[in-house]
Amino acid sequence: MDQPIFPRSPRETMCGWMHLPRYIDKIRLHLAGRLPADYHNNLGKGFDGWWLEAAGLRHEEFTAVVRSSITDGEVADWVLKNVQRTEADKATHRQRMLNYPSADNPQMIERLALRKKESGLDHRDDIQTFVDYIDADEGRRQG
Repeated sequence: MDQPIFPRSPRETMCGWMHLPRYIDKIRLHLAGRLPADYHNNLGKGFDGWWLEAAGLRHEEFTAVVRSSITDGEVADWVLKNVQRTEADKATHRQRMLNYPSADNPQMIERLALRKKESGLDHRDDIQTFVDYIDADEGRRQG
Protein backbone atom coordinates (compact mmCIF):
# COMPACT_ATOMS: atom_id res chain seq x y z
CA MET A 1 0.00 0.00 0.00
CA ASP A 2 1.17 3.50 -0.78
CA GLN A 3 2.48 5.67 2.02
CA PRO A 4 0.28 8.73 2.57
CA ILE A 5 1.45 11.98 1.02
CA PHE A 6 1.18 14.66 3.66
CA PRO A 7 0.60 18.29 2.82
CA ARG A 8 3.25 20.82 3.80
CA SER A 9 3.57 22.03 7.37
CA PRO A 10 0.97 24.54 8.55
CA ARG A 11 3.98 26.72 9.48
CA GLU A 12 4.94 27.25 5.83
CA THR A 13 3.94 30.54 4.27
CA MET A 14 3.10 31.94 0.85
CA CYS A 15 2.34 35.58 0.08
CA GLY A 16 2.82 36.22 3.80
CA TRP A 17 0.03 33.79 4.73
CA MET A 18 0.79 30.97 7.14
CA HIS A 19 -0.94 27.67 6.24
CA LEU A 20 -1.68 28.66 2.63
CA PRO A 21 0.82 26.18 1.08
CA ARG A 22 -0.66 23.36 3.19
CA TYR A 23 -4.19 24.25 2.11
CA ILE A 24 -3.13 24.26 -1.55
CA ASP A 25 -1.51 20.84 -1.08
CA LYS A 26 -4.66 19.47 0.55
CA ILE A 27 -6.80 20.70 -2.35
CA ARG A 28 -4.41 19.27 -4.96
CA LEU A 29 -4.21 15.93 -3.14
CA HIS A 30 -8.00 15.81 -2.87
CA LEU A 31 -8.47 16.60 -6.56
CA ALA A 32 -6.02 13.79 -7.39
CA GLY A 33 -7.78 11.33 -5.08
CA ARG A 34 -4.67 11.12 -2.85
CA LEU A 35 -5.74 13.08 0.25
CA PRO A 36 -5.76 10.67 3.22
CA ALA A 37 -9.33 9.81 4.23
CA ASP A 38 -9.01 11.24 7.73
CA TYR A 39 -8.34 14.70 6.21
CA HIS A 40 -11.57 14.81 4.16
CA ASN A 41 -13.97 16.03 6.87
CA ASN A 42 -11.83 19.09 7.65
CA LEU A 43 -11.05 20.12 4.08
CA GLY A 44 -12.09 23.76 3.86
CA LYS A 45 -12.76 23.83 7.62
CA GLY A 46 -10.57 24.13 10.71
CA PHE A 47 -7.32 25.93 9.86
CA ASP A 48 -8.35 25.94 6.17
CA GLY A 49 -11.52 27.74 7.21
CA TRP A 50 -9.59 30.22 9.30
CA TRP A 51 -7.49 31.11 6.24
CA LEU A 52 -10.60 31.39 4.06
CA GLU A 53 -12.25 33.65 6.65
CA ALA A 54 -9.17 35.87 6.89
CA ALA A 55 -8.88 36.02 3.09
CA GLY A 56 -12.60 36.62 2.53
CA LEU A 57 -13.05 33.57 0.31
CA ARG A 58 -15.19 30.43 0.11
CA HIS A 59 -13.71 26.94 -0.15
CA GLU A 60 -15.36 26.26 -3.51
CA GLU A 61 -14.02 29.51 -4.94
CA PHE A 62 -10.45 28.80 -3.85
CA THR A 63 -10.65 25.16 -4.98
CA ALA A 64 -11.52 26.43 -8.46
CA VAL A 65 -8.42 28.68 -8.39
CA VAL A 66 -6.17 25.76 -7.43
CA ARG A 67 -7.86 23.43 -9.95
CA SER A 68 -7.22 25.89 -12.79
CA SER A 69 -3.54 26.33 -11.92
CA ILE A 70 -0.49 24.17 -12.47
CA THR A 71 2.04 25.80 -10.17
CA ASP A 72 2.12 27.39 -6.74
CA GLY A 73 3.34 30.53 -8.48
CA GLU A 74 0.07 30.82 -10.39
CA VAL A 75 -1.90 30.46 -7.15
CA ALA A 76 0.37 33.01 -5.45
CA ASP A 77 -0.18 35.48 -8.30
CA TRP A 78 -3.95 35.02 -7.94
CA VAL A 79 -3.80 35.52 -4.15
CA LEU A 80 -1.65 38.64 -4.47
CA LYS A 81 -4.11 40.11 -6.97
CA ASN A 82 -7.38 39.07 -5.33
CA VAL A 83 -6.78 38.87 -1.58
CA GLN A 84 -6.02 42.37 -0.38
CA ARG A 85 -5.19 42.12 3.32
CA THR A 86 -2.70 44.00 5.46
CA GLU A 87 0.41 42.53 7.03
CA ALA A 88 -1.34 43.06 10.37
CA ASP A 89 -4.24 40.87 9.17
CA LYS A 90 -1.76 38.15 8.17
CA ALA A 91 0.04 38.44 11.52
CA THR A 92 -3.26 38.12 13.39
CA HIS A 93 -4.07 34.97 11.42
CA ARG A 94 -0.59 33.55 12.10
CA GLN A 95 -0.83 34.23 15.85
CA ARG A 96 -4.31 32.70 16.01
CA MET A 97 -2.94 29.48 14.54
CA LEU A 98 0.29 29.36 16.53
CA ASN A 99 -1.54 29.90 19.83
CA TYR A 100 -4.36 27.38 19.38
CA PRO A 101 -5.59 26.21 21.75
CA SER A 102 -5.26 29.17 24.06
CA ALA A 103 -4.84 28.67 27.80
CA ASP A 104 -8.43 29.83 28.37
CA ASN A 105 -9.95 27.10 26.16
CA PRO A 106 -10.05 23.93 28.29
CA GLN A 107 -12.26 22.07 25.79
CA MET A 108 -9.69 22.42 22.99
CA ILE A 109 -6.80 21.71 25.37
CA GLU A 110 -8.57 18.45 26.22
CA ARG A 111 -9.09 17.70 22.51
CA LEU A 112 -5.38 18.26 21.84
CA ALA A 113 -4.51 15.89 24.70
CA LEU A 114 -6.88 13.29 23.22
CA ARG A 115 -5.36 13.64 19.74
CA LYS A 116 -1.86 13.25 21.21
CA LYS A 117 -2.94 10.11 23.08
CA GLU A 118 -4.64 8.61 20.01
CA SER A 119 -1.43 9.17 18.02
CA GLY A 120 0.92 7.82 20.68
CA LEU A 121 2.33 11.28 21.27
CA ASP A 122 0.96 11.89 24.78
CA HIS A 123 4.53 11.72 26.19
CA ARG A 124 5.52 14.74 24.08
CA ASP A 125 5.43 17.81 26.34
CA ASP A 126 6.81 19.92 23.49
CA ILE A 127 3.49 19.59 21.65
CA GLN A 128 1.51 22.51 23.05
CA THR A 129 -0.60 23.59 20.05
CA PHE A 130 -2.42 21.97 17.16
CA VAL A 131 0.25 23.28 14.78
CA ASP A 132 2.86 21.44 16.90
CA TYR A 133 0.66 18.35 16.85
CA ILE A 134 0.19 18.35 13.08
CA ASP A 135 3.94 18.59 12.49
CA ALA A 136 4.67 15.80 14.99
CA ASP A 137 1.85 13.56 13.75
CA GLU A 138 3.01 13.90 10.14
CA GLY A 139 6.62 13.15 11.09
CA ARG A 140 8.16 16.59 10.71
CA ARG A 141 8.87 17.12 14.40
CA GLN A 142 10.67 14.40 16.30
CA GLY A 143 10.61 14.30 20.09
